Amino acid sequence: MSSLLLANARIIDPSRGIDQTGDVLILDGKVADAGPGVASNAPKTVSRLDVGGRIVCPGLIDLHVHLREPGQSAKETIGTGACAAARGGFTTIVCMPNTSPSVDSPGTVRWIQDRARDESPVNVLVAGALTKDIAGEDLA
Repeated sequence: MSSLLLANARIIDPSRGIDQTGDVLILDGKVADAGPGVASNAPKTVSRLDVGGRIVCPGLIDLHVHLREPGQSAKETIGTGACAAARGGFTTIVCMPNTSPSVDSPGTVRWIQDRARDESPVNVLVAGALTKDIAGEDLA
């Protein structure tokens, strides 16, 4: 795993009540420390990257994503939608059930989960339809 110091970052971490300029130290691929003055205590062997005030924050979660698979892969696939989410800073997405066929059975959920495991750089959660074919009549 790599180690890196992100210097001069705007650090936003709602769980710690932080919105300030500082440094982020990544050791072995994980955030080891973040805040003002972190650079002065970082190991000398760590590569340094000045991010010029860009935002560093925990991964975002999108609770309403239309990945279009199964059935409409010409519009978007699980892989392409998940990659787009990752580029936007999202680490978790929830795909909606209004696909063709709709996500109204355990088999379809498993198909999406398998596909996401193979193609997605982010966590993909599946929202299932409450009724068969999203028709509002028979429970799924």
